[in-house]
Amino acid sequence: MRVFITGAAGFIGSSLVDRYLELGHTVVGYDNFSTGQESFLEGAAKNPRFQLVRADLGEFETLRAAMRGADLVLHLAANADVRFGTDHPRRDLEQNTIFTWNVAECARLEKVPRIGFSSTGSVYGEAAVIPTPEDCPMPVQTSLYGASKLAAEGILQAYSEGFGIQVFIFRFVSILGERYTHGHVFDFVKRLGTDPTHLHILGNGLQRKSYLYIQDCLDAIVLAVDKAEGKTNVFNLGTDEYCELNDSVRYICGRLGVQPEFSYSGGDRGWIGDNPFIWLECSRIRALGWKPKLTIRAAVERTVDYLVSSPELLHARD
Repeated sequence: MRVFITGAAGFIGSSLVDRYLELGHTVVGYDNFSTGQESFLEGAAKNPRFQLVRADLGEFETLRAAMRGADLVLHLAANADVRFGTDHPRRDLEQNTIFTWNVAECARLEKVPRIGFSSTGSVYGEAAVIPTPEDCPMPVQTSLYGASKLAAEGILQAYSEGFGIQVFIFRFVSILGERYTHGHVFDFVKRLGTDPTHLHILGNGLQRKSYLYIQDCLDAIVLAVDKAEGKTNVFNLGTDEYCELNDSVRYICGRLGVQPEFSYSGGDRGWIGDNPFIWLECSRIRALGWKPKLTIRAAVERTVDYLVSSPELLHARD
């Protein structure tokens, strides 16, 4: 099988590259390296079944040519900076919605039969149903990121109905693990490395979130693409547990062996669009035979260990 992966140098994208190469497939990676890391593809670059295309998803003809001959497209490229979405309102529209249309249209023109898409649990906004199932009523959108991903889902669903492309939509909780490059674990490990005596936390620390380890996430994606039979297949991906932000902070500090003083900005959320409670109901993907192997605590601790062993990554954005 020939697999085409956008965002191939990113956290999840590069991990999928490695997974599909391990499974014996040919992989074409596509990335503009605006946030992707060269080091994440060092192993893949040595594999004769891997090809890298350095280009932007806005380069339509380049994208179409790179996708030619693919049996499966996995669209991971996106602007994932939820926190600062209101500072750059057009960025989510262009990078998450319009570029998803580019991917869908190139797939149609090149007769690619299947597209997998990395969506987000943020599309549920502040859900009235907890844990939140895939078919719950959609509330008001609370972030430009979530709104742009939901619009992209709609485009892919319409392409599935109109052109017969089989679509897989994955609504993730926050993913943790090796190659993790942004989010609260990253920020806290970096800050505690500079000052282990104090940690400032956005919100009140009582925000409740679910997290999923990267290899468990990959297991779910590969399984769904292999087994799901519907035209449009929507899957929540998460664990059957959640933790408070304060719990996660304790896991991080315990792993680092530090005991800082905490301060809080206050309020029940860290920023505009921060959902104070995210917990997804995942029986649909479990019905295919999947279940996560790592607990949230184990995923946080593995992420801390990885970041400590990768100081160059922690300070790359400095």
